[in-house]
Amino acid sequence: MHTTDAAMKPVIGLTTYLEQAGTDGCGTVRAAFLPETYLKPIIAAGGMPILLPPQPVMAGMVELLVSRLDGLVVPGGWDVNPALYGQEAHPATDAPHPERDAWEQALIQEAIRQDVPLLCICRGEQLLNVTLGGSLHQHLPDVIGSGNYQPGGYTFNRIPVQIKPGSHLEQLIGTNPGPVPVSHHQAVDKLGEGLTAAAWSEDQVVEAIERPASTFALGIQWHPEELPEDFNLFRGFVEAARGKFLSRLVPATPPSSVSAEINANMAAPTLA
Repeated sequence: MHTTDAAMKPVIGLTTYLEQAGTDGCGTVRAAFLPETYLKPIIAAGGMPILLPPQPVMAGMVELLVSRLDGLVVPGGWDVNPALYGQEAHPATDAPHPERDAWEQALIQEAIRQDVPLLCICRGEQLLNVTLGGSLHQHLPDVIGSGNYQPGGYTFNRIPVQIKPGSHLEQLIGTNPGPVPVSHHQAVDKLGEGLTAAAWSEDQVVEAIERPASTFALGIQWHPEELPEDFNLFRGFVEAARGKFLSRLVPATPPSSVSAEINANMAAPTLA
């Protein structure tokens, strides 16, 4: 790969877990990590992924960080703290992870403010909705009477989805993407400010949201990273990130123009 090719790769930040993890080299340690399945489609689409582990949010830090990113991915993980949308925890809701919630909310808000392309997956989609003032169904079996969306055992079920005609999502993956992999027991309830639903399941569970006012801001409830045979969503996201990268480049003044300006100044008559 040529240096110029690498220089044109958009930098994609991906938020991560921060948990106890078993390793061969270090034993069981607290570690920042993210499944490789999130990285592969970013790399395949031409992006350069970097990991953004949860950390304290300090004034000015998030603004500076996001200004150096061309795209942001907020992936899956533990349930969002229901206190963030004014509810008591359901017995089936995960224990809260306030540091990760606060870190990712700050990044989402700043990415929207700076119009940095934003792709939020599963938990990320739910956090995007909550960050913009929306709420969640905490346990779908209580709402639809079925556990079809989360089979358990770290496996995925496949369900058909209906894509909203004319949506940004439709432009990326079409109206009939085929069955998509799901593993979630929560879902969007009230939509956050400025968000629209872009896909639904047969049960009318919201499976995707988007923010039309942004260049690229999508929340996907299913797991597109588990669809290596079709990564048009990631390709479109990385292309939007490349557009953000290019928009930040300031054209240099051509050397000939600089020389002409200097020569003109030197030739100008001096007033007595």
